[in-house]
Amino acid sequence: MALFSLLIAVMVERLKLLPKSWQLESFLTLYSNNLFGKKQLESEAVMALAILLPAISVYVATWALKGMLWGGLSLLFWVGISILCFSHQKQRTAFKRYMQAACRGDSQACYHFAEELDCKRAIEAVSESDLGAKVGQSVTWLNYRFYGAVALYLIFFGPAGAVLYCTVRFFADESRQQSLELPLVDKVLMLLDWLPSRIFSFGYVLSGQFSQAFTRWRKLGLSLNHSARDIVTQVALAAEPSPEASGTPICVQATLALLQLSKRNFILLLTTLSLLTIFGVVA
Repeated sequence: MALFSLLIAVMVERLKLLPKSWQLESFLTLYSNNLFGKKQLESEAVMALAILLPAISVYVATWALKGMLWGGLSLLFWVGISILCFSHQKQRTAFKRYMQAACRGDSQACYHFAEELDCKRAIEAVSESDLGAKVGQSVTWLNYRFYGAVALYLIFFGPAGAVLYCTVRFFADESRQQSLELPLVDKVLMLLDWLPSRIFSFGYVLSGQFSQAFTRWRKLGLSLNHSARDIVTQVALAAEPSPEASGTPICVQATLALLQLSKRNFILLLTTLSLLTIFGVVA
């Protein structure tokens, strides 16, 4: 079910078939505003409940639907949850606007849309030529956060695992966008990202220049002192050689090169999942 659900979810997300009101972030925003307030979420107990309640609800629903209509309802539930977890039109729209601004040479708009891509870290580009490389790093990180990590949690822990990761990611983004001090969120997200970031970044080793990327992965991945973002972006940079700079005001070659690397890495993940499904390791 994991492989089929992933394929359907990716297809729906790429075709933009899910309206904005049906995005997972929209549901989590309603969930957070209606059941909890900003003051209540400052309590560790309430924050823990807000994080766990969606995943527990999905787990109970998965258990209740198991075996009904010869597994058909379970399959539909897996597909529905996967589609919700993979939806991220906000980031896709920001990246599209960035590329459009780069093509028309609007550097000010490029900086603006580059900042919208990742709310967790500012784009610290020293020049316009450096901006493309920085955005490329953000693209690899977003590819992990919205594709790779979600896929890994779906594969190994089912819909409940994917919803848990997306819920923690949502609250982490909300805390930065609205300058909230939410307890537990950053620590839980760091724990949830620790192993998946190393697994996914190893895919860059296999998808790009092996020797350089493996050296960087071994140095960063086996250390406890590096963040998930540093591991993913640095290994991706080592796996993909920097293209020659062009004469355009905003260089997009580096961004596109890292984007293609991320796509190859995700295809590798799907291929590996297919083999695991064939051999019965994953259902």
